[in-house]
Amino acid sequence: MVVGTLEIRILIRQARSLKDKRRVVLSLKDRIRDEFLVSCAEVDRQDSVKEGVLGVAIVGSDHHVLESVLQKVVDFVERDREAELVSSSVEWR
Repeated sequence: MVVGTLEIRILIRQARSLKDKRRVVLSLKDRIRDEFLVSCAEVDRQDSVKEGVLGVAIVGSDHHVLESVLQKVVDFVERDREAELVSSSVEWR
């Protein structure tokens, strides 16, 4: 069993309130889950108006397949119009 976790740091420049930010984060989390069949949650910076941290997890038996899926998630976030990708990092267990 291979477990891959991805931490994604995002910036939401147009957010003026936590409500604005949460709308963007919730939409992004839902689209990531639906598109890639992974677990996704906001894991840090919940009280920051413009910053967010998403945690993505995937489990499987083939490291290369999982790595490909996580890279596609990063690419997906990079293309998002409302959230700007600041950084991403992957860990394996």
